[in-house]
Amino acid sequence: MVSINELRRRFKDNLQDGVLILSKLLNVDKSYIYSFGEREVSKEVEDKFIELMNKRQKGYPIQYLIGEKEFMGLDFYIKEGVLIPRFDTEVLVEYIIEYINENYKDKNIRVLDLCSGSGAIALSIAHYCKNAFVYGVDISDTAIEVSNINKERFNLRNAKFLKGDLFEALKGLGLEDQFEIIASNPPYISKEEIESLDRTVKDFEPLLALDGGQDGLDFYRRITEGSRTYLKKGGLLIYEVGYKQGGSVKGILRKAGFEDISILKDLQGHNRVVFGYKRN
Repeated sequence: MVSINELRRRFKDNLQDGVLILSKLLNVDKSYIYSFGEREVSKEVEDKFIELMNKRQKGYPIQYLIGEKEFMGLDFYIKEGVLIPRFDTEVLVEYIIEYINENYKDKNIRVLDLCSGSGAIALSIAHYCKNAFVYGVDISDTAIEVSNINKERFNLRNAKFLKGDLFEALKGLGLEDQFEIIASNPPYISKEEIESLDRTVKDFEPLLALDGGQDGLDFYRRITEGSRTYLKKGGLLIYEVGYKQGGSVKGILRKAGFEDISILKDLQGHNRVVFGYKRN
């Protein structure tokens, strides 16, 4: 058997990931790895650690290796086949939570999250806004599976996940004109940009969750058009966007008749969220 310190030294060039993976394998806090470095680990843990670190050095995302990603203060289960939640998306979720608290504090409302992936947006809203019932829709079987695991993980009963291609998943449910809010972080990478993505994204995260069509705007057009059937009058349509897409998505909403359209920036000062309100 080898010690924790010996394993760390084997991957000293990637110490941070090594500590994270080892703490996950041993089911201990990261501080344990630093405090008890002389303790030995089993051959099984040693072999698994080396396997995962070798995959990490080839670019495999750390979130898939440890099966977890923190988002909005919640530890989401993550696996290959779903998009890894990003910190930038918290701008969208924080705005929605504030909007609900300001406008619907004592009212039960419905929220729809399209292209819901791991359920990060939908379940964060459901967790922090108990008066909201949140529907999440995704076309991927893996996404629906992971979302439902996270729903149970957080013991949430005010969320439901449906499989389908955007609004097709809602047909026959009588939800027309029933949503106060429709949100989406859709695939928005253009065909041209996909090849230039970092290999940790391009080679390992699902293309289905990245590819937004020739100009990256396909889903914004489809969702904006369909949302008019399902949003209540005055309802909020809100998107995460690529940092170059704010003006284009704003134009799509304006053309569809939405009003009071605004753009929010992320902490880096990039356009990150576009939203507007259904006129009638």
